[in-house]
Amino acid sequence: MSESKTPVIVAQGVTKTYEDNGVPVEAVKGIDLTIMPGEFTAIVGPSGSGKTTFLNIISGLDTVTGGRVSLDGKPLSEMTGRELSDFRRDSIGFIFQAYNLIPVLSVEENVEYVMLLQGIAKSVRRDRVKEILARVGLADYAHRLPTKLSGGQQQRVAVARAMVAQPSLVLADEPTANLDSKTGGELLDMMRDLNRTTGMTFVFSTHDEMIMERATRLITLRDGKVASDEARA
Repeated sequence: MSESKTPVIVAQGVTKTYEDNGVPVEAVKGIDLTIMPGEFTAIVGPSGSGKTTFLNIISGLDTVTGGRVSLDGKPLSEMTGRELSDFRRDSIGFIFQAYNLIPVLSVEENVEYVMLLQGIAKSVRRDRVKEILARVGLADYAHRLPTKLSGGQQQRVAVARAMVAQPSLVLADEPTANLDSKTGGELLDMMRDLNRTTGMTFVFSTHDEMIMERATRLITLRDGKVASDEARA
């Protein structure tokens, strides 16, 4: 478990306003939030509450209208486009509802891909891929293409890909939405176990009760603001 006391995420007065047919729409309205290393946090709320927008902001995929966001002590607003792209590659793992695997690459090649972009040595890449595939229960599927896997297995590949480069933060947007309850529950238990054993920080944007039940912190957004922030056992 990480011993770092530097927050993984600090959001200060974050606002986001879009224009819809020339009419300004406030999606996020002054969010203040700090997330520490090792948390397993779920951001929840009804549709339109701002949770996906906020997840996009803290990942650097979207920009703020006001306020500021720092990841690992680095203000996102002070990074150039290239610096931000490199930071996302090296420090953030993404898990999406739609898996987003590369169909022409095998399981091991999909998992290895980010490390290839990082320039990590081949021997290190192979060892890490082998280890993470064993941890997510896919050691025997390394050479299969994504189309030959079930939805649950594809999402396990996505989890392995997100974690293999050892980022400080894993962001998951509705990761169980396309899975049945049994498969989703097993996947979440696996992620919770990886969170406990590696100290990696997880932040979910979700409607899923199963994620809420497992979260160690539950942040509810309503109308673009934090309505409640509950620490859980």
